[in-house]
Amino acid sequence: MDVSDLESPIFNPYSYSPSEQVEEHDDSSIPTSFPGPSRRSFMTLFLFAISAVSVLGLVSPFYHGGLELASGRAPETPLERWTVSRGTAEGVSEKSNGPILGATPVYPWTNAMLVWQRTAYHFQPQKNWMNDPDGPMYYKGWYHLFYQYNPDSAVWGNITWGHAVSRDLVHWLYLPLAMVPNHWYDANGVWTGSATLLPDGRIAMVYTGSTTESVQVQNLAFPADPDDPLLLKWNKSESNPVIRPPPRIGLTDFRDPTTAWYVPTESAWRIAIGSKDADHNGIALVYRTKDFVTYELLPRLLHSVNRTGMWECVDFYPVSTASAVGLDTSTGPGPGVKHVLKASLDDNKHDYYAIGTYDGEEGTWTPDDQEMDVGIGLRYDYGKYYASKTFYDPVKGRRVLWGWSGETDSERTDLLKGWASVQTIPRTVIYDHKTGRNLLQWPVDEVESLRLSSQEFSNITLSIGSVVPLDIGKATQLDIEAKFEIDASALERAIEADVGYNCSTSGGAAGRGALGPFGLLVLADQDLSEQTAVYFYLGRGTDGGLGTFFCQDELRSSLANDLVKRVYGSSVPVLNGESLTVRILVDHSIVESFAQEGRRCITSRVYPTEAIYGGARVFLFNNATGTPVTAKSIKIWQLNSAFIHPYSA
Repeated sequence: MDVSDLESPIFNPYSYSPSEQVEEHDDSSIPTSFPGPSRRSFMTLFLFAISAVSVLGLVSPFYHGGLELASGRAPETPLERWTVSRGTAEGVSEKSNGPILGATPVYPWTNAMLVWQRTAYHFQPQKNWMNDPDGPMYYKGWYHLFYQYNPDSAVWGNITWGHAVSRDLVHWLYLPLAMVPNHWYDANGVWTGSATLLPDGRIAMVYTGSTTESVQVQNLAFPADPDDPLLLKWNKSESNPVIRPPPRIGLTDFRDPTTAWYVPTESAWRIAIGSKDADHNGIALVYRTKDFVTYELLPRLLHSVNRTGMWECVDFYPVSTASAVGLDTSTGPGPGVKHVLKASLDDNKHDYYAIGTYDGEEGTWTPDDQEMDVGIGLRYDYGKYYASKTFYDPVKGRRVLWGWSGETDSERTDLLKGWASVQTIPRTVIYDHKTGRNLLQWPVDEVESLRLSSQEFSNITLSIGSVVPLDIGKATQLDIEAKFEIDASALERAIEADVGYNCSTSGGAAGRGALGPFGLLVLADQDLSEQTAVYFYLGRGTDGGLGTFFCQDELRSSLANDLVKRVYGSSVPVLNGESLTVRILVDHSIVESFAQEGRRCITSRVYPTEAIYGGARVFLFNNATGTPVTAKSIKIWQLNSAFIHPYSA
C-alpha cells in the first residue's frame, strides 16, 4: 500500500485435606498463626510500627505517595471518583479499569494487603503511575530504562519520562526525571519514544509529544552531556517538532517512533511510526532522515493489516535464523536474517508480532504466513502485557524485550497504595529454530543472580483429581522450573474430541477434560480459597491429532471483587519427544510464566487477600478425568529482592 492511498467457576480441592498447621514466619518475619482477622490486625499493627520508625529515618517507608491510612482498613470513598476514563479522551489507550469494573462494590482492603502487593525484583517506581518503557539502551557501562511516569499521582496523566539505570538489568537505581512536558509541542505529555545510538557515539532520542492542542507530533532530544554515563540531563531540539502528522492521518493517530535502522545505500536512517487509516486498518509509516532533524515520508507503508485499528508502540528488528545471537537493529535483510514486526493494538490492548522478510529497496515488510500477520496471529504475551519495546545489547550480543504490566484492580485501590504498574522482567528474544514459526522469550540470565535456596522434587505421580502440596516455606518470591509427562498409552486411550478449546472461554482450572488441566497453583492459601493456576490442557481434535494449550487462571486468585480476573492463554507447539515444560516467576502481585522454553508467555497481575506473607503456598494439581500425570522434575528457588533504590554517588 502506498501512503497516497490513505484516506468464577469453583475449583474443587478433591481428596486433599489441608493441614491446619501454618508456618510460623512469613517473608517479613510476621507471625501468621493467628487465624483470619486477628492475623491481619497483627500485620497491620506491625506495619504501622515500621512506618512510624521510618519517619525517624531508620528504615525505608512502605508508602511512597500513597494515602496515609489511620486504620487497618481503607476509607470508604465514592467509587465513581476513581473510575473516570482518561486515556482515550487524551488520544491514547484506555488507562482505567473503570469501564470494565463499572459499579463493582468496593472491597475493604487492609494496609497489610496493600503493602504486600509491591514487588521485590520487578522494576517499578518508588511511587505513582507508570506505563510504557521508553528508549532502553546500553550506554557507557549502564543499562538505561526510561518510562512513562506521572510524578503527581497513581493514575495516568501529566506524563513525563522517569529514568533508572542498572549494571545488570536487575538491580536498578532511580535517577531524576529525564524529560518533562515543558514546551508547546509536548505540553500534554512526553509520550513514548525510542533511542538510536549513532556510529559516532551520539544518541538520538525521538519521542511523541502531545501538543497544547493535543496533536501528536514527533520530537528530538539528545544528551546535554554525552560524556555523562548516567545521561542525567537532556536537551530538546530547537527544531521540534521534527515530524508532524501527514495528510490523511488523524491528529491523534500518529505516535511511538521506533529505533532507527541505517540504510547504507542511502547514507540515511529510517524510522517507523504507528497509525491507522480511514478504513481502520493498522499501518506503519516510514520516514527517512540523514540528521534526525529533517525527515521525508516514504511513499510505501512498511506494512498494514486490515481492520486491526490503531497501531501503537511499533517495533521492528532483525533476528538470526542461523544462531541464537541477537542482531543490531541496522542489520539488513539477507541470508540467515528475518525481521520481526510488532504492534500494540489499541483496540484490544495486546502486543502482536509476526516474522517475515524485509525488502530494503522497496521499504516494505511481508509476513512469512499471511494467516499469522500482525494483529491476527501471535502475541508476545497472552496476559496483562502491553506497549513493549526491544533494544540490542552490545555487551552480551542479545536482543532484550521490555513490557509494561498494568494493574487489574481499581484506580481507587491504586490511589490508596500510592502506585500503579510494573515492568515485566526483561526477556531475551531469539528465533525458534525448532519450529521456524515463532520467537522464544526467556528471562535475562541475570535474574538467576537473585536465586537463594532451592528445593527439588521428582517423579511425583498426580492421580486423577489430585492436589499435592509442595513444602517450600516462603512462597511469594519464587523462580519455578517444572517438567510434566503423560504416559503414551494414556494419550492413545484418550479418544475424546475437544475441538475448539479456548483458554479464555473455558472454565479455567476447574474445567475438566480427559487430558487436563494439570500444572501448578501458585500464590494459593492453605485451603485453596485463593489460587493462581498455571496449567496445560491437551485436547484431541476430530482428526485424531493432539493439541496442547498453555493457560493461566486468575478466576480464584483473590477473594476481592473489585478486580478484573480472567483466564489467559493459547495453544503452544510441542514437538515430538518434548516434555511439557514451564518456568514461573512469582513476585507478590505479578506472575510471569514461560512454556516450552518461551514459545508462549503469560503475565498475570493478582491481588490475594489470604495467600500473602506466610499464607502463600504452592501446589501441584491434576484435574484431568482420563489420565494420571507425572511431575518429572520440579525445582523451586527462593528469590532475593533486587533492592531497587535511588542512585547515590
